[in-house]
Amino acid sequence: MRSSLFGEHLESAATETFSLQNPKMLRVALDGDVMARQGAMVAYQGSVQFEYQGSGGVGRFLKKALTGEGLPLMRATGRGELFLAHDADEVHLIHLDGEGLTVNGANVLAFDATLEWDIRRVEGASMFAGGLFNTVLTGTGWVAITAHGTPVVLDAGSQPTFADAQSAVAWSSGLHTALQRSFKAGALIGRGSGEAYQIGFTGQGFVIVQASEGPTVPPHSHGQ
Repeated sequence: MRSSLFGEHLESAATETFSLQNPKMLRVALDGDVMARQGAMVAYQGSVQFEYQGSGGVGRFLKKALTGEGLPLMRATGRGELFLAHDADEVHLIHLDGEGLTVNGANVLAFDATLEWDIRRVEGASMFAGGLFNTVLTGTGWVAITAHGTPVVLDAGSQPTFADAQSAVAWSSGLHTALQRSFKAGALIGRGSGEAYQIGFTGQGFVIVQASEGPTVPPHSHGQ
């Protein structure tokens, strides 16, 4: 049997725990535990067990219930190769060295089980701005995030930086954030820009912005 699939698409060999099988698929060389988004497993080899992780404590359970910040996790345990993906989004790897990373919960694919995580309100954002609660990961280890389209990484220390709240995938937890309101009276009569709020970032660090405001539901009439 011959096919180009058996060349460029064969399983990759890597020494790191987390590596990219291709731009849209994560390969985890599993030897212990890893945390992953529920339903993200597309294949595995070896001996791997999956366990629903829940919110990881009463405090985080209450935060998820009150904020709507969803991070449905499972714990993968065993030895083998685990392949993860989500909606064919691009996958990007970040290694934390005792640092903090704030990530939109919808963009978390997997992370080392040694990392701590919590749900926190974006500084400067109120409940009236749509909640704006994200997931904060801290410690040392790998994080795999997804992006809808190829993202851009902005240096927030070089000049004032702003991003759409749905497009900001992740940023350095040391950055200070504030909500920028661009809502004007014209929006009340159908002439607004559609960009009511942006998150402003100041300090030393980076902001990852995806090339999308997230999936949209196409217009439909339900048969009428």
